[in-house]
Amino acid sequence: MADRPDILILMPDQLRADCMGCADNEVIETPNLDRLAEGGVRFSECTTSSPICMPARYSFVAGTYPHNHGMWSNSGQQDPYDETVFHRLQDAGYFTAHIGKSHFYEQGDVHTRDWEPYLRARGYDHVHETGGPWANTHMGSHLTDYWQERGDLWEAFQADYQRRRKHSGAAVWPSPHSVEDHQDSYVGRAARDFTADYERDQPLCMFVGFPGPHEPWDAPGEYAEMYDPDDMPEPIAPGEVPDWLSPAARDYQKWLGRNPVGAADAARMAANYYGKITLIDRWIGEILQAQKARRGLDETIVILWSDHGDMLGDHGRRHKSVFLRSSLRVPLIVRWPGMDTGTVRDELCSQIDIFPTLLDGLGLEPSTRAMGRSLVPALQGAAAPETQEALCEVNEYTMIRTRRYKYAIDDRGEGVQLLDLEEDPDETVNLCGREEMAEVEAEMRDRLLRLWARTQARRPFPTDRGIASIETLPRLSSDSTQ
Repeated sequence: MADRPDILILMPDQLRADCMGCADNEVIETPNLDRLAEGGVRFSECTTSSPICMPARYSFVAGTYPHNHGMWSNSGQQDPYDETVFHRLQDAGYFTAHIGKSHFYEQGDVHTRDWEPYLRARGYDHVHETGGPWANTHMGSHLTDYWQERGDLWEAFQADYQRRRKHSGAAVWPSPHSVEDHQDSYVGRAARDFTADYERDQPLCMFVGFPGPHEPWDAPGEYAEMYDPDDMPEPIAPGEVPDWLSPAARDYQKWLGRNPVGAADAARMAANYYGKITLIDRWIGEILQAQKARRGLDETIVILWSDHGDMLGDHGRRHKSVFLRSSLRVPLIVRWPGMDTGTVRDELCSQIDIFPTLLDGLGLEPSTRAMGRSLVPALQGAAAPETQEALCEVNEYTMIRTRRYKYAIDDRGEGVQLLDLEEDPDETVNLCGREEMAEVEAEMRDRLLRLWARTQARRPFPTDRGIASIETLPRLSSDSTQ
């Protein structure tokens, strides 16, 4: 066995940062995530680089922002010459494995095996891929093969999701599948078995992409009934549209209030969502137990993160794609042997910081392209940086966050949102355009533009990888609800 520690990267999809017991949620049961946090460091203010799947995932593997990698929404493909963290780990002797949902490309009507060359070219030695929840209705994969081998499970899944698409309200009811046949159980079991059976004389880096708890709300079996909607936290009420807003900010605020979700539906959604999280927590426990039995957790780096959160009825909204806390803040737990344990750090950070953190902690040369900062000093108990800010981009909007404020502009440079997180922690009052906030708005605009410019240069990156040509890969119809 090689001297380097193994690396497990665990990624539930669309997991809110506050939906873990270790994050002071007194209702949800996440014993394995809680133990993981006890053995490592939890970053309580991790801000996603984009509150939507594909750009957030690209930012993780490349360590760059959407304005660097060019993916601002759920469309497109990764740059075929872009270096990823998995390339660097391969260079350091790791065997890299991907199991579960990737969503590094638009998921259309083909089989995931057709995209294996694309994923292998991005740094994976082993690929066992599934689609996301909605993509699994039409995209073939190892998961749908499993369902077909067991009779009409795929057909039942397709019929159930067709019914959910047509439902006029919140489509909340149990999965037609058993607990063991549910998509999250399939991915968890595949990852558990892979690590248990791993015998190569190379350190292992395994990325596990769970499809859930991403909607729809289809927890299976007892997990669908585990939580009472009456016990769910009351959602944050929508804010008003103040008179002082500029036309651009007013349009943005009205857009935030479209398609409102009622409190009763939000409670039912949250209860089912909690059930899916507890199911994923069970499988994380089984993966960690298999790793402990094979090599030991003292020889394993474990990273738990998510691409974005879920509004769950907060501000009258569902899903993500906005700069509000429920969509923007994501969990990040790092368990690194020999570093701090049981610590909560509240400095601002992002998933783009994981790439430089791994290189730094493993003693590898830093990336010439990654934009994030190493979190190793934080893992060792160093003081937080004096200046803290985070950048987030989605569709035509860009936002900067500091410890106190959030400020967002549109693609014309017009301010659309200014929030005071100290005076208004629920983020219900948009201060953009308010006369007495003009100085703050100007300062935040300057910080945003300076940060954006500072990270704009495309630094050199390797071009000698074995790259799969985009032109040779399938032409896919997109589905942005993955």
